[in-house]
Amino acid sequence: MASAVTDRAIGAIKQMVVDGTLKPGDRLPTEKELAETIGVSRNSLREAVKALSVIRVLDVRQGDGTYVTALEPAQLLESLAFVLDLHRDGGHVEILEIRRLLEPTAVEQACPHLREEDFALLEETMEDLDASSGIEELVAADLAFHQLINDRCPNDYLSSLLESLGGSTARARVWRGLTDDSAVERTLAEHRRILDALRARRADLARVYAAAHIAGVESWLLQRGEPPTR
Repeated sequence: MASAVTDRAIGAIKQMVVDGTLKPGDRLPTEKELAETIGVSRNSLREAVKALSVIRVLDVRQGDGTYVTALEPAQLLESLAFVLDLHRDGGHVEILEIRRLLEPTAVEQACPHLREEDFALLEETMEDLDASSGIEELVAADLAFHQLINDRCPNDYLSSLLESLGGSTARARVWRGLTDDSAVERTLAEHRRILDALRARRADLARVYAAAHIAGVESWLLQRGEPPTR
């Protein structure tokens, strides 16, 4: 656990990034200079730098120095994806709840930014699916459908967060597919409603349909329980 002094060093560096003293791509001052500026020991500063490098705020380059990263949303959220990967054997209902709260907003915001080629790709994710489709095929198509829409959301933080959440619920989707005979038919019908609303530029309807789609999986899991562990 980080000490109070290390926490203070982390806070000081974070504030330097927030107020623009340190910008994306900037090289940090030498360890001696920065430790004196912040008023901490060099050991505490090293611990702070190590912590900030783990969450991709800083990039330590051996023999070259320490730099502020590009601070891109996808980069900063990598640590969240790692945490979710560690908990793939549980918590699916809670993660789906977060998706249900956030993804409809992303769908609504994506609506005006979808192009005809996007609609064609969305159609492709569904056209080869039928009652005989395998579960892995269904899950891959489902992930691709949602990811394409979320990628068009202009809020990069929201779309990056949803990418992490989407992958973490893949096992729940497989579990539903294995135990629900109507999974393919239901998924296709729900995707069709979302797609038709987006194509009609009815962002409000797309939002409602997206929420209902995710809520259906969430409700099913609440009744059936978490997927069995490996």
